[in-house]
Amino acid sequence: MPGGAAGGGRSGPAESPVSAGGRDRGGLRRGTRPGLGPPERAAGMRCRKMAAPPPAGTAGAWGGVRRRCQRLLYWVPVLFISSILCWSYYAYVTQLCLLTMTNIGEKVVCLVAYHIFFMLFVWSYWKTIFTLPMNPSKEFHLSYSDKESLEREPRGESQQEVLRRAAKDLPIYTRTMSGAIRYCDRCHLVKPDRCHHCSVCDKCILKMDHHCPWVNNCVGFSNYKFFLLFLAYSLLYCLFIAATDLQYFIKFWTNGLPDTQAKFHIMFLFFAAAMFSVSLSSLFGYHCWLVSKNKSTLEVFRAPIFRHRTDKNGFSLGFSKNLRQVFGDEKKYWLLPVFSSLGDGCSFPTCLVNQDPEQASTPPNSTSKNENHLFPAKPLRDSQSHLLTDTLSGPESTAKAEKGKVGMSNPALTMENET
Repeated sequence: MPGGAAGGGRSGPAESPVSAGGRDRGGLRRGTRPGLGPPERAAGMRCRKMAAPPPAGTAGAWGGVRRRCQRLLYWVPVLFISSILCWSYYAYVTQLCLLTMTNIGEKVVCLVAYHIFFMLFVWSYWKTIFTLPMNPSKEFHLSYSDKESLEREPRGESQQEVLRRAAKDLPIYTRTMSGAIRYCDRCHLVKPDRCHHCSVCDKCILKMDHHCPWVNNCVGFSNYKFFLLFLAYSLLYCLFIAATDLQYFIKFWTNGLPDTQAKFHIMFLFFAAAMFSVSLSSLFGYHCWLVSKNKSTLEVFRAPIFRHRTDKNGFSLGFSKNLRQVFGDEKKYWLLPVFSSLGDGCSFPTCLVNQDPEQASTPPNSTSKNENHLFPAKPLRDSQSHLLTDTLSGPESTAKAEKGKVGMSNPALTMENET
């Protein structure tokens, strides 16, 4: 009957089309279900060919596992340095000082000096690792309405207009290579001067220097002083070990040491200290040069771009002020890994290297030529502004002080004295 042909229950000759294909153990053609005609079977086969999407929670779980594994791998260099440090402590204190040195006075002097260097090394290393990098403050983040406006506008000048409105009251003087406002589309904020986005931390870091795998942290405004002290004290630590271990290292090769386990620790201790001293001295010297020029590692590879041109020395204020910007005004804290840097990391004073010739002759009260500036004159943070004021003495102090009151004639770099 016609209904039977459409309904499915077939027998005898009606099954001949099925017998042309392969059959499974139940007598049905592979890929079919009982009770389905050709259109239904084709639809079922198409559905089975479509791969079922994985559950939403599965992708998130695998992503979380991958991120946790990455975080663990990032700690491998830190664990390596820590293990070397622990072994060096055992080798120097136990094997060299306590078991090999025979002179009591030499033992006491070496142990006291060693523990001073060791303590400063560990302290600065700890602070470099566990000091959280500073991120831009809330005033640099776009408001909800600005975010919506930015998403609605097409890329180009219309988006820059939105960013110009958002940044009109911010102390920002650097630009992109195309002259646009520096904006982070991942953090949704206007980048302060010298701020960069770290792809490892996935955050914008104030005055970012670099991401250091040996400390598993970003080196920036909040811990750059600690990083410098870490390099300095680790270099002194290695030099001290190499210097005090040298005579016993020579005795090792002249068979002047007893044939004990200590001789091998003494040999490897000298080799390790000497090798690390060479690498640390070059790295520490490089960062001392950066401090003297008030540059970061990123700014060496890409000089900061101000409103009119690129200026590789735009933030340099002279050696003394550059040093004070990192280490602070109180010298008693310079050699200790405690935070004493000047400023908040969001604004920095600049030098007078590249002024706009037209703006340089503009009187302080004139605003006719400043209306079209993307960034009007804005005051620097109080803790940074005094770096631009010299303590003068002598007959020329009065004349220079008058110039200092005006600050910088470039309106984009002028300090406003609030009364």
